[in-house]
Amino acid sequence: MTITLIPPSNRSISSRRRRSPIPLLLPMNTASFWPVAAVKAAAAFPTPSFSPVFDFSSNSLSSEPVAKLGLGSQLPYRMAVHPSGDGVLCAFPNSCRFFDWDEVKDNEGHKLGLKPSKKVLAQLEDVGQQLALAFNSDSSVLAVGGEDGNLRVFKWPSMEIILNEAQAHASLKDLCFSPDGKFLVSLGQRDRGRVWDVTSSTAVASLPKENDEIFAACRFSQRSDQTKVLYIVAITDKGASIVTWNTSLWKRVSSKHVSREPVSSFNVSPDGKLLAMGMTQGDVLLVNSTNLCVKTIIRKAHLGIVTALAFSHDSRALVSASMDSSARVTLIEDNKSAAGGSSMQIIILIIILAIAAYFLKDGVLPFLG
Repeated sequence: MTITLIPPSNRSISSRRRRSPIPLLLPMNTASFWPVAAVKAAAAFPTPSFSPVFDFSSNSLSSEPVAKLGLGSQLPYRMAVHPSGDGVLCAFPNSCRFFDWDEVKDNEGHKLGLKPSKKVLAQLEDVGQQLALAFNSDSSVLAVGGEDGNLRVFKWPSMEIILNEAQAHASLKDLCFSPDGKFLVSLGQRDRGRVWDVTSSTAVASLPKENDEIFAACRFSQRSDQTKVLYIVAITDKGASIVTWNTSLWKRVSSKHVSREPVSSFNVSPDGKLLAMGMTQGDVLLVNSTNLCVKTIIRKAHLGIVTALAFSHDSRALVSASMDSSARVTLIEDNKSAAGGSSMQIIILIIILAIAAYFLKDGVLPFLG
């Protein structure tokens, strides 16, 4: 198994699928797009390969690797990038390992690679398969959730244990920290969600399901008025809904059915305006976070299950990855620009019609002589 880093190139964006025998693709570090988003999007799902990753500094794609890190027969099943840029945490079938970024200077400039870290995570050896990994926003806390339902929370980088709950869930599915790092939400395979106070290391709330719901994914967000909100994707036999939760009382605020198709991945834009949903049939949906109405549907963005989604830091682009061995970048349209362009087209049309009406009134059209 190999982790491969992809450099920028001068090739333009193409919708054509490219395939390679490389299982994981990591992007170069660029000023506008730190590897966090793209690594999450190409997160280590057990697929044979991923397509090239987009580089936002050059608006281009590249498929030629600049670095490889062989892992033998080990398969990284989940990945989490340290938000401050120290490296990448990988979950293997029975343990977790950390890899450092390795910046190499040569005649072509700087190249970013990965190398095994000297940091040994003894607390995460022989712990079984971990299905969820998450750092808080300031990189000071790490949470990992296992297939066996064990939730572990550590101070980073000391790995001092904060919380070790063996029966957090029957099997842990997803984790997310609140923007201020005070709370951690955990979702189980089929049970209710739980809210943990990281400071006191205690469970402070339970997030009950309704009817036959299955909680699939969770993300915190902060709106423009500084209000914090928790979004949970709920799956039923009717499809997918987005449930909004108040983060003070931990009560449901609203729930809206969004798609008849189950959701396989979920994320929230950094500016809090959009929710991204990856579907099992390969579509990607962009949802307005205020009214929970679908804004854009990218039909057949992938040929298979969309396994991961990540926004760029400026919320102008979305990276998606799929079980079909592809990664794709969607540039998000600026509504103001789009509205401005539409208004200009309308103005031009009105002017043309006015000119035509003037000449028709005189019974003569200039281009007819």
